[in-house]
Amino acid sequence: MVAATLLAMPAGLAQQEDPRQRIRTTVALVVVPVTAKDSTGTPVLDIRRDEFRILEDGVEQEIQLFSNEPFPLSAVVLIDNALPLKTAEEVQQSVRAIAGAFSEFDEVALGLFDLFYQPVLDFTTDNDRLYDHLKRLELAGKFPGQGSAPMTSPPRVDTSRTEPRVPTPGMRAARLDRNLHDAIFAAAELLRDRSRDRRKVIFLISEGANSRNNTHSYEDALKALLSSDVSVYAIGVGIAAANRPLNPLSRYAHATGGDVFYATSRSEIERLYSNVAEQARNQYTLAYSPAGTNRALDYHSIEVRVRRANLKLLAREGYYTPVLP
Repeated sequence: MVAATLLAMPAGLAQQEDPRQRIRTTVALVVVPVTAKDSTGTPVLDIRRDEFRILEDGVEQEIQLFSNEPFPLSAVVLIDNALPLKTAEEVQQSVRAIAGAFSEFDEVALGLFDLFYQPVLDFTTDNDRLYDHLKRLELAGKFPGQGSAPMTSPPRVDTSRTEPRVPTPGMRAARLDRNLHDAIFAAAELLRDRSRDRRKVIFLISEGANSRNNTHSYEDALKALLSSDVSVYAIGVGIAAANRPLNPLSRYAHATGGDVFYATSRSEIERLYSNVAEQARNQYTLAYSPAGTNRALDYHSIEVRVRRANLKLLAREGYYTPVLP
């Protein structure tokens, strides 16, 4: 369950019925952001409320709130710091463009990961500050077939940061060059307590490789995402573009109602930054108060349907019942 605030709303509508107030005061309201695309992958923006249907645990629910207004974002930009050298260089050359994807209404944090998650910048609404950190960011990069730990120096951002932890002696670096599940879990925890007035997202830039030695499993990370109402938007680079169905990026994106894109060049990566942010910000919002389902269950599945042919819908697959204080 989640509460969210609209970024902008016509004055007349706000006077008649403010969805923000309804979401804040209705404890049992489940809010589901939805993206609709046609067969070419183009977002469809003219769907009416009465065209949508939503089911929880197979039971149809009454849509009590509907909006197609944009939301501000709380975003963690999470960058893979164990990429092959050529891919790391392409991402390195593109990262300044990330700042241009966000508006003055968004708040953004920045982090890197390999064996461990490394925070780079805490949440900020200052786009100039974000740009400055991106400009000074230096990705490690590694030679194919080699682990990141022995072949590279730590990423350099500023002199005040703490050094990342060193892998345990005896670990085989070639297999343990990044822990994707742990990094996503850490990013979800960062977003857990962000304002409910925003749509919470992780922008993941990675080739999708993952070690077998994560502290957290995929299931742990997914529960953290769904419990905090976080969607994953992934940009697959390097080997991810060649193995699209076989990497975990799409699993995280589809389960959380996000999306996954692939890029094979610097120009494609740069173009995707703005496209991904706009898609995350401009989703339909459906909300309902659960009825006819077993409230004793910890997890509830969600299915969104639309009464229009040949459309692809992106929405999270379920949610965990929050633990009330």
